[in-house]
Amino acid sequence: MKRALIAALSVLAFTLPLAGISAPDEAQKQMIQRAQEAKKKLAAAQAAQGAERQKMVQEHMKMMQDMMAQMQKAKPAAGMSPAQMREWIDEHMKLMQEMMSQMMGEHHMMMQGGMQGMGGMQGMGKK
Repeated sequence: MKRALIAALSVLAFTLPLAGISAPDEAQKQMIQRAQEAKKKLAAAQAAQGAERQKMVQEHMKMMQDMMAQMQKAKPAAGMSPAQMREWIDEHMKLMQEMMSQMMGEHHMMMQGGMQGMGGMQGMGKK
């Protein structure tokens, strides 16, 4: 009986501190998944040549535009504690950093001469 009580208290001692750590919310999880898909698309574009590369870069640009629109609309849930709000903001910033990194990779690839004839950064302006 005493061992069972000690075991239960040990489990609580290890899990309670973790209960305060929030994971990304559902919208952020979806954005993380989309960012990973976009990263794969960019890697495939970098490996491709010619028209196939152009097509993949344009698809990646579209993915980035859609994600940026979603990120701009994203808002933390009502009633969050200050700590939860900070975690939400941190996760949002990580996603924004990932998107910027991908866009810079795309830009560098285009500037290295692999994208002649694409019309520059056509379609990257606001809608």
